[in-house]
Amino acid sequence: MKRRRKVLKQVKGYRFGRRTKEREAKVAIRHAGVHAFHDRRRKKGEMRKLWQIKINAASRKKGISYSKLIDKLKKKKIEINRKILAQLAEKHSEIFNKIVEKAS
Repeated sequence: MKRRRKVLKQVKGYRFGRRTKEREAKVAIRHAGVHAFHDRRRKKGEMRKLWQIKINAASRKKGISYSKLIDKLKKKKIEINRKILAQLAEKHSEIFNKIVEKAS
């Protein structure tokens, strides 16, 4: 009885038989866990794509494409990750501009 209550508590808000029938609830919980795991991984890729878009938009204002900027940063051994670069491009454009000038 305690196990059943625990399972049904996890599926609160689900629709149809998945919220009332223990067997269907267990399947629903398992599938939800698989999707949650998969989407946590996918979220990381989506964030990286977003950072690349932000960096590209800001760097094009300075007359250089994203790929050329990243290449020049690597050649000059300026090690700064895309997350920080995107934040600088969005919120601190003067610092981002200095980084672009050093890379060029």
